[in-house]
Amino acid sequence: MMGAGKTTVGRMLARRLGRRFIDLDHEIEARTGVSVATIFEIEGEAGFRQREASVLADLARVPDLVLATGGGAVLDPANRTRLAATGLVIYLASPPAVLFERTRHDRGRPLLRVADPLAKISELHARRDPLYREVAHLIMTGEPGGVSVLVSKLEKEIRSRCAP
Repeated sequence: MMGAGKTTVGRMLARRLGRRFIDLDHEIEARTGVSVATIFEIEGEAGFRQREASVLADLARVPDLVLATGGGAVLDPANRTRLAATGLVIYLASPPAVLFERTRHDRGRPLLRVADPLAKISELHARRDPLYREVAHLIMTGEPGGVSVLVSKLEKEIRSRCAP
């Protein structure tokens, strides 16, 4: 979900594991030369989701990668299948109220440019949460102690599940 901390956690986790980190939305922006918000404005959500699926298909073939997907990447069944088959999928689960607090001042989120962003986050969460749970190999919730504690737990879990 947007605002769950995928980029922050992913970047820190990749550093600890000695792996490359890529944020899917940032990769889309690098490949297109425009922001995600601009893609949404010009092509709509459907156009963005097509681009997202294409870039995800490319990145799923990259070994030893920590990838932070966009919040809606799980909406496409092919994306869910690809993610589950090519790596360890971690869902950073957070309730809508927490996601709202983390994103309420971020103007770069096109889906939240609505009159009631909390209601929109709740709607997105209701739709996406079951899909994340379907594809996730590991579900993590917020940890007392913050991001570094969460990343330490993830690192330990990953090292116990995956060969170096």
